Amino acid sequence: MLLISNIFLLLVNAVTSRREYTILFNRVAIFILLYSGIIGHGSLYVTCLDTGIGIYNGLFHSTAITHSFDLFIYIIAPIILLLTGFYARRIVQPIISYNRFESKNGLFSKGYVKAYRNAVMGIDAPQFTILEYPLIILFILIGAILLMSSSDLVSMFLAIELQSYGLYIFATLYRNSEWSTSAGLTYFLLGGLSSCFILLGSALLYANCGLTSLDGIYVFYNIEMPSAFGEPISTIYSFGAKPEILSMGFLIMSVGYLFKVSAAPFHFWSPDVYDALDTVVTTFVANLPKISILIFLLGTVQHGSQNITEFSWTNVFLVSSFLSLVVGTVGGLVQFRIKKLVTYSTISHVGFLLLALSINSVESIQAFILYLSQYMLTNINVFFIIILIGYSLQNKGINSNLLDREHSPLQLISQLKGYFFHNPMLSLSFAITIFSLAGIPPLLGFFAKQLVLSAALNNGYVFLSLIGILTSVIGAVYYLMLIKAMFFEKSDSSLKEQNLGVSTVPSSPFTITISVLTLINLLFILYPNIWLSSANILATIFLNI
Repeated sequence: MLLISNIFLLLVNAVTSRREYTILFNRVAIFILLYSGIIGHGSLYVTCLDTGIGIYNGLFHSTAITHSFDLFIYIIAPIILLLTGFYARRIVQPIISYNRFESKNGLFSKGYVKAYRNAVMGIDAPQFTILEYPLIILFILIGAILLMSSSDLVSMFLAIELQSYGLYIFATLYRNSEWSTSAGLTYFLLGGLSSCFILLGSALLYANCGLTSLDGIYVFYNIEMPSAFGEPISTIYSFGAKPEILSMGFLIMSVGYLFKVSAAPFHFWSPDVYDALDTVVTTFVANLPKISILIFLLGTVQHGSQNITEFSWTNVFLVSSFLSLVVGTVGGLVQFRIKKLVTYSTISHVGFLLLALSINSVESIQAFILYLSQYMLTNINVFFIIILIGYSLQNKGINSNLLDREHSPLQLISQLKGYFFHNPMLSLSFAITIFSLAGIPPLLGFFAKQLVLSAALNNGYVFLSLIGILTSVIGAVYYLMLIKAMFFEKSDSSLKEQNLGVSTVPSSPFTITISVLTLINLLFILYPNIWLSSANILATIFLNI
């Protein structure tokens, strides 16, 4: 469905030249994804009956986990596309004048009136004038869905590159922005480096056993056969292969994936890149690619973590989890730019996900599924609110000296000062979402962290559990910085409103989306069975229990 729809959109794109049709393209992409979700839901029972099915000669393996997160992507991708499928309404008061547009003999020409109308309605915003926007998103989602189901080294690498190439183009979509172009180039160079790690690890695996199928590699890695003297020895030794190379191959490949999810110590590129990108682009780039990579790593850890040597390549996830928790917490304490702070928060949350990923038990997989789903919804809600606050500040002359303010009008934490008195309901939604990220009970984020830490303690990871608790407490400091600025500080005198004739209010799709995502966090304690039961069922099916 995605491939056919993308081909038709390409054909339509080739024969149209009117940029105002872009917003219609985004709405069509929303319907495409929702219909794809309906199709996927109709075939969900096929993968839930057993351990899954192999398709295309074993290149892909569709399981209950991969199919469920396909549906999850079909839900959250349209939510992100709402940012470009609709725009904030700008209300014009009668006192506004046309003094920004030239006139002749006191009469305004049609061109000036149209330019003024487009400026007031927000139609000329960059995200509403780029026809390729929904096409690139659909290509990225195709790569993400294929990656989650990949069961072969070849299909895995092609899927991750299809996803990555789309992200590189997507990051540099706003060609008139120096910041976005620079960040996109950095993202491309370091993304290419991480792809080299993935390709090197895959080459080591293939050179050692001569197989590209992951199932074949797992069998080759663990099968035993009796020797001539009646003692079991590994088939790997009988063929002359070295098991250390297999572990090293998985290790190098996992390092490449840690690069892409910006886990410490491979996180150094993400704060500057995410901060420089347009906020609408950052909403997609910082969330959707992580889902596919982490789900693929979940399957790899489950089947490839059994070692015949003392060295376990999955220990790299424990080390990265520890470093991510520490770096994400300490680095966020000194930030004054809001997207950099959210990026360090993401690094800290990736640490919790990697901790649950490396434990590999029923409880940890249940915690991993719940944590990943709730964090993506919560983080998307944060970006939605940041974008809406930026819209409301864009025409009021606030911090007009910011670089690239057209693409990211809200950049500094100081811009949030006193915003509660401007829009109390949006501020309350922001506070609830931030408290959920901090893990404040009884919000959804608290129970997700509790499940991860409980699984870690039950499996003997006491030290990492203590680190997780301490970093959660310390990390609450920079979350409270946002709350303090928004609710308990007054706006500076330099931030007084200008251009009082124009005010920006969010359109109904934005307000409905933020309300629903906020209520999901707030009302989890009243209806927890849907989330917990679904995660438990998926974990037990995944482990064949």
